[in-house]
Amino acid sequence: MKVFISADIEGITTTTFWPETFPDKSEYKQHAERMTKEVLAACEGANAAGATEIVVRDAHGYGNNIDINQLPSNVRLIRGWSGHPYGMVEGLDATFDAAIFIGYHSAASRSGNPLSHTESLRPLYVKINGKIASEFMIYSYAAALEHVPIVFLSGDKMLCEDNQDLHPKLITCAIKEGKGASTLNYNPKETLNLIKNQVEKSLKQDLSQAVPDLPKHFEMEICYKDHINAEKFSYFPGVKKKNDNTVVFKTDDYFELLRTFFFIN
Repeated sequence: MKVFISADIEGITTTTFWPETFPDKSEYKQHAERMTKEVLAACEGANAAGATEIVVRDAHGYGNNIDINQLPSNVRLIRGWSGHPYGMVEGLDATFDAAIFIGYHSAASRSGNPLSHTESLRPLYVKINGKIASEFMIYSYAAALEHVPIVFLSGDKMLCEDNQDLHPKLITCAIKEGKGASTLNYNPKETLNLIKNQVEKSLKQDLSQAVPDLPKHFEMEICYKDHINAEKFSYFPGVKKKNDNTVVFKTDDYFELLRTFFFIN
């Protein structure tokens, strides 16, 4: 069994404040270590379920947060960014049997995490077909485009609740809750056990019917905090300005949506 893991940092158990996610800040190191441990727990769960090969995508910041020396011997790690529109799931293709998402966070405009955002900090919100879109939604749809089952998600409670029904075999694992600028962080020892056990459970499901049917048509709406961005990105091919702060892009091809999002987010 070949498993793909994409990992972010704002949705791990311990983070609450932006400096905890920036490599040049003193607070960062302990949270990068925690990110590594939660990825390790996911790898251990995957191996317990029979994984023979695991590819981990370090999907935060510069893509250089995870310590591969702590991961099992059957793990390969993707670091940095090539520029491919798959972004946070770069390296994922149809050869994988399942996709797992670790440390993800609530979408821009959602209150479930003090660090809520969608890709960059420019959007006030991103919507796909009228639904607030998180990074998890955007990149799990990329997995669906490759016909790879999306089986596990860990992150803040609101993200898990918002996306519980997005994929037919998805198991979610809430590891903290957000309220305003604060978080209720669950016990770190307990969340490692939860991630490991729930990942194993998710991969032992019957995944034959696990890949969702993507919509036939996509309408992406991005409302920027700054009207200057709406003006600028309205000149990208296919993008139309809806109002002073908002642009819209329509397509029947999800890869085209990803390619456009890559340039205008």
